[in-house]
Amino acid sequence: MIEQQPDLDNTVVFEHLWKITCELLKKLDTRFHLHLDPSTKDLEDYSSGDGNIKGTLNAFSGTEIDWLVHSYIRNLGQSHFSTMRLTAWLGSHVRVPHLVFEFGTLPNIFFYMDYVPRTDLITDQEYLDRYYEPVNQTYLRLQAEPRLVSFTSKSVYVRMFQSPISLCYTGSACEDTLEVIRTLAHEMLDRWLTWVNEAEPVPEDARAALAERDLFLRRTSAERDPGNKLAAQILGQELTDKLVRSLWGGDRITE
Repeated sequence: MIEQQPDLDNTVVFEHLWKITCELLKKLDTRFHLHLDPSTKDLEDYSSGDGNIKGTLNAFSGTEIDWLVHSYIRNLGQSHFSTMRLTAWLGSHVRVPHLVFEFGTLPNIFFYMDYVPRTDLITDQEYLDRYYEPVNQTYLRLQAEPRLVSFTSKSVYVRMFQSPISLCYTGSACEDTLEVIRTLAHEMLDRWLTWVNEAEPVPEDARAALAERDLFLRRTSAERDPGNKLAAQILGQELTDKLVRSLWGGDRITE
């Protein structure tokens, strides 16, 4: 249960959320030994022309990770807006879902955690039962939590992209909400790492098709993000286009 606490300063909330993503990234790096892709080096520290918007984006890959992004963008001016993400897209050697975390301040806290399916869940019921049924009780518990508000995107594409157990909510900017997010995020990651460790290998002759599907999803989800239009107004079209390409690996140097 989330107890009511005094609202925290926006900078404090941002720092707590970013720290959570760094904890998750450390676990991922320990397991996969990630390598920074040189294509995002000039995005490690970027800003808008007036200096009010700051951001960072680092992309990684590894022998089992095709593309991983760790990023944030925040408004240092009067707005309380910030958003950050940690997304891990696996290689085609396994069919385990991809992993997505997105946190932010609106100024209320926003969080989205999900497993991106790599097959049609309507027809592949074995996949549905294996990877989504175990999270269903968590989903139902959060739906019944009165201090969290389910977040529904206005974009039909975004709603379609989310899985049946997508954990997507807003909550008050307090310490208890942050602790709920940290606990949920580590549970999601630890469960996912167990799946990866126990996964059966994909047959060699099926890997190319799976990799093609993965890349299509990654590129389309980056290019159809509803926030891209606003980002272009703030950061300019050139920088926005580079950020979008970096989300899906359009400029990647490593193979």
